Amino acid sequence: MFQNVQPRSTLQSIVSTGELIYHAIVRDVRKAHGNAILAILSNMLVTVMFVLAFYIMFVILGLRGAALRGDFLLYIMSGIFLFLTHTKALGAVVGSEGPTSPMMLHAPMNTIISICASSLSVLYVQTLSLVVILFIYHVAFTPITIDRPIPAYAMLLLSWFSGVALGLILLALKPWAPGVVGIFTTVYQRASMICSGKMFVANTLPGFMIAMFDWHPLFHTIDQARGFVFMNYFPRNSDYNYTLTLAITMIMIGMMGEFYTRQYASSSWSARR
Repeated sequence: MFQNVQPRSTLQSIVSTGELIYHAIVRDVRKAHGNAILAILSNMLVTVMFVLAFYIMFVILGLRGAALRGDFLLYIMSGIFLFLTHTKALGAVVGSEGPTSPMMLHAPMNTIISICASSLSVLYVQTLSLVVILFIYHVAFTPITIDRPIPAYAMLLLSWFSGVALGLILLALKPWAPGVVGIFTTVYQRASMICSGKMFVANTLPGFMIAMFDWHPLFHTIDQARGFVFMNYFPRNSDYNYTLTLAITMIMIGMMGEFYTRQYASSSWSARR
């Protein structure tokens, strides 16, 4: 029960923190289901349903001709994967364990480990779903070719990172205005369905419409990802540096906000309306 905590070296502290984050990730992945494999399969099913829904919608509306030259389902998946990764990372960070959570009563645990575990669990599940779905589509249906897979995956990482950054700001604000944060999170996730740019090709937009969408970080990462996925597409109206700069700025603001909020942590927050 009582332990004599010995001073640790830097390497021992890093290994101990990494081990704690690993176990927290496993716990977070298995929240959806006691069986980790079924939890991952349920996430894959959500992704497949999104792809099928957008495929049917494009076919019914006759918009297949407006897509890029190349595999049509790959065009849809290039937007769906990044969109789901961004929104799930945002939701996971906002819903992570706060400073007044019972989990924080365990000595090694802290909010930074909880945030890392929530965000990394999303990245792990989404990456595994991406690999499995693309593999099944490539083997069972039709061979696909991704022009530059590593930069394309980097855009998925950037989408995840921007979702984590925005989620960190909302997590810091959540104890002070839980209702407002909940409404904003829902509205932002719904607005991202259109504003992310996954439903259209950015190069085909007129100038006045680009200003309506280029504020969204996903608009830039999805368009750039399609430039890396398809050989014949060259994005002109987006820049991944915008998303990277915005995400780094939000991470810094979110970390300062989370540190400030933690100083005023109170068990009575859960009783606030």
